[in-house]
Amino acid sequence: MSRIKACFEALKAANKKALIPYVTAGDPTPNVTVPLMHAMVKAGADLLELGVPFSDPMAEGPIIQKACERALEHGTSLRDVLAMVNEFRQTNSTTPVVLMGYMNPVEMMGYQAFATAAAEAGVDGLLTVDMPPEEAGELVAALKGVEIDPIFLLAPTTMDKRIAKICAEASGFVYYVSLKGVTGAVNLDVVSVEAKVAQIRQHTDLPIGVGFGIRDAATAQRVAAVADAVVVGSAVVNRVADNAESPEKINEAVAALLREMRVAMDTAPPKAGWFARLFGAGH
Repeated sequence: MSRIKACFEALKAANKKALIPYVTAGDPTPNVTVPLMHAMVKAGADLLELGVPFSDPMAEGPIIQKACERALEHGTSLRDVLAMVNEFRQTNSTTPVVLMGYMNPVEMMGYQAFATAAAEAGVDGLLTVDMPPEEAGELVAALKGVEIDPIFLLAPTTMDKRIAKICAEASGFVYYVSLKGVTGAVNLDVVSVEAKVAQIRQHTDLPIGVGFGIRDAATAQRVAAVADAVVVGSAVVNRVADNAESPEKINEAVAALLREMRVAMDTAPPKAGWFARLFGAGH
């Protein structure tokens, strides 16, 4: 059984939802990343999403764009990111790690070479923002050949027929982008999220993670009420950026945010509709 599947099954048995923080590998310096990964797990993260820095991160808002810039200033490459995962695996063999990034670095390495190296390093999943499933056949085959889960994005504008196609290609979990826009946006409408998650569930038994727009414990709680996983990126990366000049403070700054989210998620009410009736849609 894959680490991702085992993670979600254990959480379901405990009636809990997955907390998935994102950080950009190598930000603000390469030596920060692995200790931060361990600190996030200790603070309550169930699965880690590790960003591969890229020069043109089209899905990212300014916060993660700048994180990529800081990482690239130190020359952080895809192979460096794999080395970080390998180092993390020396003392953590259970927490799933998903790489999130863009196709260029993977294509430069070659699909099969990447898949082999990623599996050897201990990577569990790959999410490539700019690889549609219609073009992903060769990559998906390489990943599944080494038991790495290909993870795809679904958007608010994704139509029913395409949801079915994407879910058929995905494994591990599917990632629903909760709003039209880039990472770091704040206009989260949990009622709309609830409706879209229900639509997606008609096409897959995979866990559904929701990201984009989750900025604090309150929004994490609201999303946890309707989804299987809460993915938080810009809010975490912002804590890294705020302490970039004092790296020794990064672990605790990020851990404090995740602990707040973990507590809130573990006390989430059963349905988002409760919030809508009490506060109104999109409160």
